[in-house]
Amino acid sequence: MTDSNIIKLTAAQIAEKIASGELTAVEVTEAHLARIEAVDEKVHAFLHVDREGALAQARAVDEKRARGEKLGPLAGVPLALKDIFTTEGVPTTVGSKILEGWIPPYDATLTKRLKAADVVILGKTNMDEFAMGSSTENSAYGPTGNPWDLTKIPGGSGGGSSAALASFQAPLAIGTDTGGSIRQPAAVTGTVGVKPTYGAVSRYGMVAFSSSLDQGGPCARTVLDAALLHEVIAGHDPLDSTSIDAPVPPVVEAARNGSVRGMRVGVVKQFRGEGYQAGVIQRFDESVALLKELGAEIVELDCPSFDLALSAYYLIAPSECSSNLARFDGLRYGLRTGDDGGHSAEEVTSLTREAGFGPEVKRRIMLGTYALSSGYYDAYYGSAQKVRTLITRDFEKAFEQVDVIVSPTTPTTAFAIGERADDPMAMYLADLCTIPTNLAGNAAMSLPCGLAPEDNLPVGLQIIAPAMQDDRLYKVGAAVEAAFVEKWGHPLLEEAPSL
Repeated sequence: MTDSNIIKLTAAQIAEKIASGELTAVEVTEAHLARIEAVDEKVHAFLHVDREGALAQARAVDEKRARGEKLGPLAGVPLALKDIFTTEGVPTTVGSKILEGWIPPYDATLTKRLKAADVVILGKTNMDEFAMGSSTENSAYGPTGNPWDLTKIPGGSGGGSSAALASFQAPLAIGTDTGGSIRQPAAVTGTVGVKPTYGAVSRYGMVAFSSSLDQGGPCARTVLDAALLHEVIAGHDPLDSTSIDAPVPPVVEAARNGSVRGMRVGVVKQFRGEGYQAGVIQRFDESVALLKELGAEIVELDCPSFDLALSAYYLIAPSECSSNLARFDGLRYGLRTGDDGGHSAEEVTSLTREAGFGPEVKRRIMLGTYALSSGYYDAYYGSAQKVRTLITRDFEKAFEQVDVIVSPTTPTTAFAIGERADDPMAMYLADLCTIPTNLAGNAAMSLPCGLAPEDNLPVGLQIIAPAMQDDRLYKVGAAVEAAFVEKWGHPLLEEAPSL
């Protein structure tokens, strides 16, 4: 097979061909490395490409197969890893100057699980600094372009991972989702992104932004590929105190047997209205009609507290960020500025943070520190946590009536790079539909549901399931994906943008 054919294969197809001997892992890895070399100068999906490490992992897979050892379901499949997970011997910057050049001495649990499954890690992808943003414009190393239109954003904070998928530089990727940073990039790039139930994927070795919200998850071009990756990375980890000690839901089985017949699907009235692009609503309404055609019962839902989710999130997340980022003091690791013998430790810390943190990180640290300060804690952070409880209760009431909830993933398609850079509130509104799920800890997926007629850019359909019912996402997602492909073709695989 030619390189151009190899890079268009799904992860499941690649694994099957490697297991059968039709392709070697080295051939597959070299094809993707060649693609990165050819297009990433324009896309800027990667911050670091580990060519030698990837080829060594690929050779190890081929040697296992030559010895007759059984290969896992994703053995030899290349993957792009968001630069927020520590990787032994490979730079981890979290998109920030404050960690420029830092080489971790250990692997995150997720990284270990990928390696144990013989997944080939191509390198680390670009992201908004410390995962704070919705466009990947907050990276200290420059923005990433959306492969559908390089003048548009690829989403954030995991825009590098979504762009790597959409530009065929990798068939699989890993993202993290604090307020929508897996699902929103998936929506605007025509790919699949899943936020597992909070605690389902270990956070050990994932650089923290907001500890009660952060969750790693799979990114792919198909629902089945996402399920295969989900099964690899999920599971209890004693090194993470928030890790759920329970079996991983049967996500792969659900993805292989997608169906919505007899299911009750909820549509929340708060997830539409002012600020929603006409083409996004059109594609969403078509998706709801399709679900009905496939045998689902559509139930209208009213979740009034969802209108308060954005405000609550932007108190809780910055508060936790101000606490987590206090460790970056210029004294222990990473950047150190002003250590010339003429400054005190406090001055070195101040100078380092001034030089190392970008504007959005500083903004959120200041917001969070203020919200946690004496006299304001109860009024701001405490009140936001009460709203979080109300949102969780609204979800609980909703899931008494329905099996899953659907909504647009984002109110609009991809906006232009720079369009919202000076308007933080407009930027924050990109996560309007995704934030409630993070606050409640539920599972959610975004998958493509066509292109918006006014700009021919991808639109995402969000599916939300109760905690630890992640398999429902894949059951519904696979059914919708199959129906879409039959009716209109896969929006990415059939109408892939030209680079």
